[in-house]
Amino acid sequence: MRLIRFLILAVFFILTFFDTNVSAQDYTEWNLPEGATARLGKGTITGDIQYSPDGSLLAVPSSVGVWIYDADTYEEINLLVGQTVQITVIAFSPDGNVLAAGGTDGTIQLWNPRTGEQKASPRGHSRGRITALAFSPLSQISLLASGSSDKTIRLWSATTGNYITTLMGHTGAVTSLAFSSDGLMLASGGGHRDNTIRLWKAEDNFRIAVTTLTEHEYGVTSVAFSPDGRMLASGSMDDTIRLWDPYTGEQKATLTEHTQDVTSVAFSPDGQTLASIGSDETIRLWNPVTETLKITLTGHTGSDASVAFSPDGRTFVSAGNDQMIQFWDAVTFEHKSTLTGHTFPVNEIVFAPDGQIFASVNDGQAIHLWNTDTGQLRDTLTGHSGSVFSVAFSPDGETLASGGGRGDTAILLWDVHAGQPKAPITSHKHGVQSIMFSPDGRTLASGSWDSTARLWDADTGENRATLKAGANVYTVAFSPDSRTLASGGQNDTIRLWDVESREYRELIGHTRPVDVVAFSPDGRALASGSRDNTIRLWDIQTGQSYVRLIGHTSRIKSVVFFPDGVTLASCSWDKTIRLWDTQTGQLQSTLPGHLGGVNTLALSRYGGTLASGSEDGTILLWGFTPIEPKIIVDVNGDGIVNIQDLVLVASHFGEAGLSPADVNGDGIVNVQDLVLVASRFGDS
Repeated sequence: MRLIRFLILAVFFILTFFDTNVSAQDYTEWNLPEGATARLGKGTITGDIQYSPDGSLLAVPSSVGVWIYDADTYEEINLLVGQTVQITVIAFSPDGNVLAAGGTDGTIQLWNPRTGEQKASPRGHSRGRITALAFSPLSQISLLASGSSDKTIRLWSATTGNYITTLMGHTGAVTSLAFSSDGLMLASGGGHRDNTIRLWKAEDNFRIAVTTLTEHEYGVTSVAFSPDGRMLASGSMDDTIRLWDPYTGEQKATLTEHTQDVTSVAFSPDGQTLASIGSDETIRLWNPVTETLKITLTGHTGSDASVAFSPDGRTFVSAGNDQMIQFWDAVTFEHKSTLTGHTFPVNEIVFAPDGQIFASVNDGQAIHLWNTDTGQLRDTLTGHSGSVFSVAFSPDGETLASGGGRGDTAILLWDVHAGQPKAPITSHKHGVQSIMFSPDGRTLASGSWDSTARLWDADTGENRATLKAGANVYTVAFSPDSRTLASGGQNDTIRLWDVESREYRELIGHTRPVDVVAFSPDGRALASGSRDNTIRLWDIQTGQSYVRLIGHTSRIKSVVFFPDGVTLASCSWDKTIRLWDTQTGQLQSTLPGHLGGVNTLALSRYGGTLASGSEDGTILLWGFTPIEPKIIVDVNGDGIVNIQDLVLVASHFGEAGLSPADVNGDGIVNVQDLVLVASRFGDS
């Protein structure tokens, strides 16, 4: 009996431990769009972060929803989704039971931040995005104020979402809102070309701005009342912070240490510290009474940023355009921790030949290697000095090539297993938009904004040819036999280059620049996507377009054939992925789910997983039924498996690309193909 009891307890412990570890990773599967199996990355940070009034939660607005974190452990608690557009601003109610979020389409959503229950959806702003939200601190009043790029402020019931009134007077977008601690005054900041702060009093439902402050030279980005309500701080695009007496409108001080836009200001709960953060990548802490600088902190890169104090005053948190959330000790000013996981827009994704890993690149200068089965980040490669727009695996999977975009013209070759760069290739004059290895593994092609496509020796990096395209080259692709290179770009046409002779012929039909080209698995057809919002299928032999796929409402960014050559996947800046039947030209299905334009698609070996990368900073994985290749061990087709088939495979040993000797269809002739033939010796 004691043994049985021990075994039961042991099993219970194991199951409990297992569940704990699984739940820690479950956020990759939270609130997925229909058909998706995982979401990698938490999206870009899109607005100011906020603590709940009791300090237990931290809310982060992102391009995929609002992430709710435990403020002490930094663990993910919830992802609030429901809006079909990106969220721009959030705010907690005084009791912490309601979280309001505003979107780019002018709508507001009210949630229970712990359960994720949607409460109400106030609607009324005529156009544009919600740019500011603030709850009245008096819970008995139940008031929510919203500012918009439509230049108005609207007041709503915080419990029902019912409309109350509209405040008018700003001549530009209303970029910030703050209530005084007694709830009797509302401050609003006006953006570009408005440059004013308006103070509204509670009498007559705040309908009249009793004071207008006009000293800022450029747009006001942030306003905050001191806890006692006697001081108002404002940050501006004129690089200054100004301190005001909100009752008299008198300017008390101008703080000028920031060298670029001040994007956020916040008072500590005791009012003894004012924090500011700016586009100069600094956080500055001030004594608002003596109007002096206490300390300057660094740790973020990029322009837009926000700062907030925890309600107990012990911690302040900053979030930057670098997608990092930094926690700081508010007493010692020491750095405490960094929360990662929020991501930049994804520019390109590519699977390794064996399908076990895939690489993604974004505006953050790094290359990420992911495990296809688990969705876990395997490695991060850094070496580029600017954004990375293109990446490609060699056919044997041993080398990864990456092309630099803005501010970086280099092509880097990486040892995939060691994670280290080899010698860079630096012959392009401008950024590299597209890069690809030939299927035989001998040549690397690149397309650039310098109006050329270039061919390189894949082993040595030596330049083999410079193909003058006459306009910026946005895309390159090799045919399966490695003999033809297709390129497309700014001049609306597609060029098919003979890799040996360097001669080309043009495919004409698109009416705007061509962003992507891809060959069918058998090499007989080419698919192209354009900024004219269409996809064309071309017969390689005749050079004629035989199918035109219409349905996307914005530019086509990526196309990829499934292994059967019949289904084609496409993605667009209209935020959708579409699946087409290439034989009939009919749309099979549409995969919505990204909240930003979709930049890239990649298909795993045999087509079991489709990965999509978006401007919203996430990668979605979609599951399909794999298409296993046919195993033909009678390589020479004489009706019997014998020594001749074995010799034929051996004579092509090490070759990559389409070949009858590649028996298992993995893209390279190797010992596995020899074993398959040998195992079937004598079969007819």
